[in-house]
Amino acid sequence: MSANYLHTSYNLYISPDAYTFEPVVAGASEPSETLLIDRRSGSINLNPAKRHTPVAHERVITVYGIMGILSLTTADFLIVITNRARHGRLIGSEIYLATDFKVLPIPSTANSAQLLDHPVEKKLLTLVKNHLDTGRFWFSYGWDLTRRLQAQYGDVKREGEGMWRRCDERFWWNRYLSERLIEVTEQGQDLSRFILPVVYGTFDIRHCVLNTRPFLFCVISRRSRYRAGTRYFVRGIDASGHVANFVETEQLVLLDPVGHSLGGGRIEGRTRLSFVQTRGSTPIFWAEVNNLRYKPDLQIMEVPETTGALRAHLEDLTKAYGTVYLVNLVNQKGHEKPVKDAYEKYVLEANMPEVKYEYFDFHHECRKMRWDRIQLLIDRLEPALKDRGCVPSTTTTLYFQQELGQPAPVHLQTAVVRSNCMDCLDRTNVVQSALARWSLLQQLRATGVLGKEERLEDHMDFMNVFREVWADHGDAIAYAYAGTGALKADYTRTGKRTKEGALRDGWNGMQRYVRNNFLDGPRQDAYDLFTGAWRARRGGGVGGWEQRSVLVRGMPYVLLFAVVMVFAGVMLPRSSSTLSILPFNLLFLLLALLASYFIAAHGVSYVNWPRLNPPLDMLTYAGPGFKEPRHGRGDIGVPLPVLGAGLGAGGGEKGEKGRGRLNSAMRVEEMEMGATKKRTD
Repeated sequence: MSANYLHTSYNLYISPDAYTFEPVVAGASEPSETLLIDRRSGSINLNPAKRHTPVAHERVITVYGIMGILSLTTADFLIVITNRARHGRLIGSEIYLATDFKVLPIPSTANSAQLLDHPVEKKLLTLVKNHLDTGRFWFSYGWDLTRRLQAQYGDVKREGEGMWRRCDERFWWNRYLSERLIEVTEQGQDLSRFILPVVYGTFDIRHCVLNTRPFLFCVISRRSRYRAGTRYFVRGIDASGHVANFVETEQLVLLDPVGHSLGGGRIEGRTRLSFVQTRGSTPIFWAEVNNLRYKPDLQIMEVPETTGALRAHLEDLTKAYGTVYLVNLVNQKGHEKPVKDAYEKYVLEANMPEVKYEYFDFHHECRKMRWDRIQLLIDRLEPALKDRGCVPSTTTTLYFQQELGQPAPVHLQTAVVRSNCMDCLDRTNVVQSALARWSLLQQLRATGVLGKEERLEDHMDFMNVFREVWADHGDAIAYAYAGTGALKADYTRTGKRTKEGALRDGWNGMQRYVRNNFLDGPRQDAYDLFTGAWRARRGGGVGGWEQRSVLVRGMPYVLLFAVVMVFAGVMLPRSSSTLSILPFNLLFLLLALLASYFIAAHGVSYVNWPRLNPPLDMLTYAGPGFKEPRHGRGDIGVPLPVLGAGLGAGGGEKGEKGRGRLNSAMRVEEMEMGATKKRTD
């Protein structure tokens, strides 16, 4: 049996001795192979022999894919996909969204109740399950979702080579979880049919018609597993050249020649067009330090590694895509200006001929809701982007085009636009959708779907679909990084900037403030745990806050008490002796003001920081670079509690260099492994 083929579903037989995966193959009375995970030894074995007797089991569940195996502090856990939703068919293959999962302890001695009561394992399992529940994980058994169309052109499916061997490592989200299966494969037992690459991102495909020409319109985004995380806790670049919130977005158009029909409205896609863009955090060492202020403190870390890390990042991009056009959308004044200046400084130092820099002050150019002025940026990019990627013609624009049956592609995309604003979300979404619309217009004109003078805006039914797809795409990326939908989404969704949209942006901005300060620590921990940026150690613990002083911990309660008393003094009925209560009102008002001042002065102490890979490098950095005044860090003399090192874990792909391990004089509390108690139901 060829390893090119991925099993599409299994019967998973669960017993105290083993987990046995029996592939379900249409038309086959018996499986040709089974995968057995021994729950006593932890070994993984492929059994190629046909099974003639039923597997002894306590229960059986249906599984649609194996996410992999995750090692935690007390046991290894098997993560499987137990439900899926079909979201369309792309080039002959069904595309699915994973909608339900099971996390199963592998050791037969692991008691579920004890695991759930164990202080460390319970927290780590909660992180895993929350990540699975909130993420959007896409997969296909026949189409490699990790790679863009051009990268798959000319693939030769060699015997014995599974999909996982060809996929793009950057976007293979469960790569870390698949390590055990890969190890067994490389040791001689080929498990390629069981190794399912999963993408974290978006997928949307629509059947459209323009001028009686039917076609499929599709947008796919792929989020990088390197330097993955949340807004504020993961920014900028690391020493290896990986940047935060790096996403590849591909827009596909699939259509057939005039007169070609499969019947039933089906589209074969004999003409295939692809346009790829990327986004990623400003590729320098920088951070915004949460301190309970709406705008955190900005700092840029001028370290010797910056130029090398930037060059590594840009070399990876040029190797993958060709010429890189850096589109920088941050403001040239105010809070964001130092980021712009540092970015330009290091791009000049890198001095790479295949990298072009283009600055566009989005907020200045599009002020007063004049968002149609994004066309100014496209007009500036168009001469540079025109005539790139054309084989052999020089009359079209930047995209990939393949005609089924022809020995070579009509066009190759040999350049890419890499966009960024501060978060690589809202402004970036608007600009990317505008570039996608521009590219789509070139493609549809070149293939005869639109006339030479026709515009997409002449077909409002299609434009509504286009805007909806791109707005949904922007919302999904924003949720993954910032915890809310995208700002400025009204323009992407309707083509107009409205006051209602501005109000909605204000509401989303407030939600982001709450999430980024008080809720994102566990979300960041989940990213680090799932991608292998933090790896558990048997018998290890998980670091946390040191025991903050009673004063620091108690001040929010003092504030709450003072506010309640002030409110009671004003609102509750009382006797005519009003003057007698006034001093008490003033006293509690003063107490509330003092408590508020204290909390603001120690804001960093109240942020919900990640525990697995705490960002000590940005919290304690004292080297050269731009630094705004340090707010909320205990400036009035009370010691600032920070997350400490020695977190009871081994290094992951980022390891101890992932976000820094700097010395701290503060004591760190660890949740030690101890005796567990049985949970009573």
